[in-house]
Parts: sequence; C-alpha cells; structure tokens
Amino acid sequence: MKNKLIMAIILATTALLAGCSSDHVMQMKDGSTVVVQGKPQEDKATGMVIYTDENGKQQAVNQADIKEMSSLKN
Repeated sequence: MKNKLIMAIILATTALLAGCSSDHVMQMKDGSTVVVQGKPQEDKATGMVIYTDENGKQQAVNQADIKEMSSLKN
C-alpha cells in the first residue's frame, strides 16, 4: 500500500513538472522518439526541422522523417 502511494506521488509530480514544460516530443517514422527542448523550428527552404536535444545540442532532421510532433505541455 505504501509503495502504491509513493508511486502515485512520483507520477503526479512528474505530470506536474511536464505540464510546466514547453518541451516537445517527435515520433519518428523509424519508431524512435526524440524529446526536444522548446519548440522545434521548421526551415521551409531546406525541409529540415532544427531542434535542441535533451543534452542541449542543436540537431536537425528531415521533416519527411517525422511521423508526429506534439507538446509535452498539458
């Protein structure tokens, strides 16, 4: 019973923190998932999506490789 209460508190805290975040999740066509800091920027001229990964490094991915993009903010 005590373990269930602790897990419920941890899950509620995680959901609360995720709700305050402006991070996004990109689901890739190959099945992988990428968590992005902030909102990714689309470069329409090149067809690339530029984003900052979880480690703070700027990355780019072809927009055609992205299946779905959504915000973690509730």
